[in-house]
Amino acid sequence: MTKLGTVEDTLFIPMLGRIYAAENCPQVLSDEKALSLKKKLPDRIQRKKRQRPYTLLASASRSANMDRFIRDFLSRKTNGVIVQLGCGLETTYYRIDNGRTLWYAVDLPHVINYRKTLLPQPEREIYLAGDAFEKGWMDRIRADVGDAPLMITAGGLFHYFREEKVIALLQNLSDSGETEAVFDAVSKRGRKMMERKYMKELGYGDVRMFFYVDSAEKLADRIGSHTKVLAEEPYYACIPRKGLPVSAGISMNISDRFHMLKMIHLKLQKN
Repeated sequence: MTKLGTVEDTLFIPMLGRIYAAENCPQVLSDEKALSLKKKLPDRIQRKKRQRPYTLLASASRSANMDRFIRDFLSRKTNGVIVQLGCGLETTYYRIDNGRTLWYAVDLPHVINYRKTLLPQPEREIYLAGDAFEKGWMDRIRADVGDAPLMITAGGLFHYFREEKVIALLQNLSDSGETEAVFDAVSKRGRKMMERKYMKELGYGDVRMFFYVDSAEKLADRIGSHTKVLAEEPYYACIPRKGLPVSAGISMNISDRFHMLKMIHLKLQKN
């Protein structure tokens, strides 16, 4: 079986979150595909110390947020194409595919190889092995779809890279035709909290986090090229609290109140 590195190994965190939500809190996220894969995950992952409901629901909430932004995009852009950077083991396609949209899933070669063992490539989701921060994947997609509008998602990806690398990627995307990008981000305070507490709690205390966003408008200014902020919203703003474990609901409220986590939606354009 493909061996994964420490950072890539974190791709199991969102999968476990989606499974937990599907089993216990379907009002947050329903994911039958993730449930079907539960028994296929590596033994070491299933033996890991159990996460708290909050950390599990944080992962599920990211997927629920991404689903919402993608649905909105496809309602506005009926010929739109979805590109998931750092796709890991995400199962968005199986949750919200509309039967006609073309999807691309981009990740490092060994992650894509592992993904194929659990999620064989479906009819309209094309797997691309490569570095999300290089241009090869975009060249391939534009060759396939021409000038179709693109929605680029980056769920749980940017945290682990330095700001200049993320900004360079977003600047490159500005040169790629009609493109929107949606991603989750932490604030400076949120980054410190995640490193000091949550990553250690998850068993990944050695993983460093670099990228944070305190202001989407300031980030847009750094990207330049007439980048427009379409949304900057608290991470849990649209996540229902009713029926959740009390401790998880309290943590969500604190996170939103102090702007520790957020969803950012940008329109990337050259002019």
